[in-house]
This record gives sequence, structure tokens and C-alpha cells, in this order.
Amino acid sequence: MTLTYWDYLKLDELLALQQPRSTPPEHDESLFIIIHQVYELWFKQLLHELDKVKRDLSQNKLYESIHTFQRSRTIMKTLVGQLDILETMTPMSFTSFRDRLDTASGFQSAQYREFEFLLGYKRPEMLKHQTGGAVHRQALERRLSEPSLVDHFYEFLARNGVTIPPELVDRDVEQSNQPQPAIQEGILRLYKSKPSIAILFELMTDFDEGLQEWRYRHVKLVERTIGNKRGTGGSLGVAFLKESLFQPVFADLWAIRHRL
Repeated sequence: MTLTYWDYLKLDELLALQQPRSTPPEHDESLFIIIHQVYELWFKQLLHELDKVKRDLSQNKLYESIHTFQRSRTIMKTLVGQLDILETMTPMSFTSFRDRLDTASGFQSAQYREFEFLLGYKRPEMLKHQTGGAVHRQALERRLSEPSLVDHFYEFLARNGVTIPPELVDRDVEQSNQPQPAIQEGILRLYKSKPSIAILFELMTDFDEGLQEWRYRHVKLVERTIGNKRGTGGSLGVAFLKESLFQPVFADLWAIRHRL
């Protein structure tokens, strides 16, 4: 049988996945579902791309890392842009179907939590909130126990002449990455002496800025939509989201900006 575009993309299954729970369907519930499904697809792709970056950094594949960070940065900017669409939904529109979400909440997104763990923002206590089943919990436990993207960045730095302190090499990878003043001089030296590596550092900073922008825009979207109400599923809503605001992934790249 000839393969068609429709079959290759499994569009019958894909387009059947948008099922509003309101009766009759509230107009904006369709938008809400589609936006969040698309977010989950992008989270899946970001995990795929950044797993490759981890391998490339550890193997000192500079240009491959640059290429994939360019793509990841662009995806991150797309995530920010999608919030413009979601903001066309008024608070009253959301209220019209919010109770149909019952205990469902974006707070429960296993893929976004994987994304945070992969980047090095690790909070083991978040595992207790995972309600997506054994497979999702196992994925999160794996991400928690494996080196983060920042740990692979340390390997890249070591391959390019930066001395990585033993306590950083042997650190507990289940803890969040923190700024490391001991390696910042080495990063600064690479910035000034290796233009190709400086391009990578700028892309990493660009990606980091995009993530912080997405977090901020997401907080403001939730705040203008539900104010100080608790989130669905019992989450803390805006108060919880603000905890991760301005938490950089590559803190050491930000720490040296004033010296460039």
C-alpha cells in the first residue's frame, strides 16, 4: 500500500485527540487543549535535542553542539511565542471550562519536569507529585540520577583545558547545579581566546535567556488568568511558578558577563 502524508503522520489519531470535556463544548477549550498538546510535543523534541547536546559536549564535538543549540534556542523562542496565542483567551473564557479540568494540572507534566532535571534544576521532592504512572516516574528517576547538561558542559570545558575541581567531578548529580567560581576564570579564557567556543557560549546564554523569558511569560499569563487562586490539581499556582523565575541553567556564563 502506498504511504500517504496522512498515514505517515497518523493524522486520524492525532486529530481525534482534542476532546473538550465541557458540554456543550466551550469555544476556547479547544484552543487550551491544542496549545498544551503542542507544548508537550515541543518538550519531547527538546529532550531529544538536548540529549544529543549532552553527548556532543562530552565528545568535544563543538560544531555539532553549536548546531543543536541553535535549534534548541529556536524551539525555546517558539514556546514563548505560543503564549501570545494563549493570551487571547480571557479569564472569563478560561473560567467557563476550568472546573472540567478537575485534578488535571500542567504542574503534573512529566516531560517538563524531565526537561528541568536534564538542565540541572533538580528537585527530588517533585517526584511525589508525579501522577502519570510508572513509566513517567521511571523516566524522572532516571533523569534525576544521571548527569545533567551542565555536568556534560564541565566535561567539554575539561577537554578544552579548564581545570575542573575533583569535588565538582565527583559531585552528587541528584543535586541542582550551582555557580562554580572555580571554573569561571577558565571559561573567561576560552571566551577570549577561542572565537568558535565563544559562539557556543553565546548560544547557550541565548537558550538560557529564552527559558527564563518563557518562565516569566508563563507566570504572568497564569497571574492575569487566575490571579492568586490555587492552580488546578491542588498546585500552588503563581506562587509555585515564581520559585523557578530567573534560575539560570548556565550560571557561570552569566557570572562573567561584566568581564567580557
